[in-house]
Amino acid sequence: MLECADMNEIIAITNQKGGVGKTTTAYNLAAALSRYNRRILLIDMDPQGNCSQALGIDPSICKKTTSELLKGNCDLKHAIRKTSLENVFLIPSNLTLAMVESTLLASQGQAPLTLLKTCLEQKEALLYDFIIIDCPPSLGFLSLNALNAAKSIIVPVQCEYFALDALAQLLSSVASVQRSSNPNLSIMGLVMTMFDPRTKLSTEIAQEVRSNFKDRVFTTVIPRNISIPEAIANGLPVNQYKPNSAGSLSYAALAREVLEYAEKNEKN
Repeated sequence: MLECADMNEIIAITNQKGGVGKTTTAYNLAAALSRYNRRILLIDMDPQGNCSQALGIDPSICKKTTSELLKGNCDLKHAIRKTSLENVFLIPSNLTLAMVESTLLASQGQAPLTLLKTCLEQKEALLYDFIIIDCPPSLGFLSLNALNAAKSIIVPVQCEYFALDALAQLLSSVASVQRSSNPNLSIMGLVMTMFDPRTKLSTEIAQEVRSNFKDRVFTTVIPRNISIPEAIANGLPVNQYKPNSAGSLSYAALAREVLEYAEKNEKN
């Protein structure tokens, strides 16, 4: 019989802007954390199912998915699948997730923003040290469910123009959730992604983000490194594809920062 995990950190990887590296970060962070003998549950909250596909699972044939969990058609235990990565488990997603809100409104007259939170109150959730929620590129029903369920958020920020505009919108939504329904939600950190030190733009954006958000920015920066997309194309996390690449080392460093944050929280 499995014992409860030492810690139970629920992290939403979120940014309403698309293409900033949310799924890549969720997937590679999970793989990096698993190396520390931690049990990780990835929840794919994006109807595109990219996180599920990265783990070698065909979302189109999955019957027990995030959408079925939210609709109450299966419990948490039966929605969870093993993956090819040791210590990493998944609740997959597919396009049916995009219709959950309208389905619930039609059948029940409401689509609560705390459905995922309620699901993660089941005892099965206590078996995982980290529950990582890969959010869609929007601030609608699905992302708000993730924010209400999470204890903390990680925000990938691509080093490009308009990055701060998107951040302002996201942080406004986070503040609204904190005021209305999840007062303990915290910002674990902003992580800069696709950073290229050779370009003036990347350097300027990184400096601006650190200037504006200071200690809420991770020390680790995820570089623009060919090994990261190549790894996904080969069905592997970057720490298995090229363990000594800049991409692999950066996600290992991010995992250490996340562990330190979680361990500090457990003591407080």
